[in-house]
Amino acid sequence: MSQDPLFAMAKAAMERSYSPYSKFPVGCAIRTTSGATFCGCNVENASYPEGTCAEAGAIAAMVMGGEATIQDIFVIGQADGLVTPCGGCRQRIREFSTPDTRVHVCGPEGVRGVMSFDELLPHSFGPEHLADSKDGQETP
Repeated sequence: MSQDPLFAMAKAAMERSYSPYSKFPVGCAIRTTSGATFCGCNVENASYPEGTCAEAGAIAAMVMGGEATIQDIFVIGQADGLVTPCGGCRQRIREFSTPDTRVHVCGPEGVRGVMSFDELLPHSFGPEHLADSKDGQETP
């Protein structure tokens, strides 16, 4: 079985990571529902742990590209176990996901696991939870 091209994109993004402080490069590749693709890598700075996660970079590129819905997201790191998105990135992904969004967790050798976004972040908070009426009441 051949690898999805997004795995190679995420791996190439990881190789461009700027992570001199954590020594933990991460790459991310996104495919939107229209088929467009975007990548990001983590970027650290001297005031570590301030920096940008790979997922945040890929999502920013996606938004700049005029897209808004993630179909697949590939996240890759070099740890022995699963390298899943951090809590902040889970919320970022949530903003642009659907029940059908697939999260591919990868290591250098390939995809280690695939889950729905709801499996990654069950019972998540999203835009639909915010009040949009004048009296501040949530709309059902």
